[in-house]
Amino acid sequence: MLRRRRPLLRGAALAGGGAALYHAGKKHQARQAEEAPQDEQTQEDSQQQQAAPEAPSSGLSEEAMTQLKELGKLHDQGVLTDQEFEAQKAKILNA
Repeated sequence: MLRRRRPLLRGAALAGGGAALYHAGKKHQARQAEEAPQDEQTQEDSQQQQAAPEAPSSGLSEEAMTQLKELGKLHDQGVLTDQEFEAQKAKILNA
């Protein structure tokens, strides 16, 4: 009676799979080594951004925005002339 050689086939299949995993791990390790300097630079940049004080916003205050909207409504309704509107707008923006 002849015995089947499945254990040998199974061992060969497992060895082939192990080799594939080995090479995949090597590629992963090489990729990590290439990306390490970039990761360090990214971390340094984020730390510098966190350490830097925030610059004050150069936009208009909420009060100035509200005043400009009211002026715009009055101008649209015809209560203010073009000259009056421009003069009031200049006061708000320069203040």
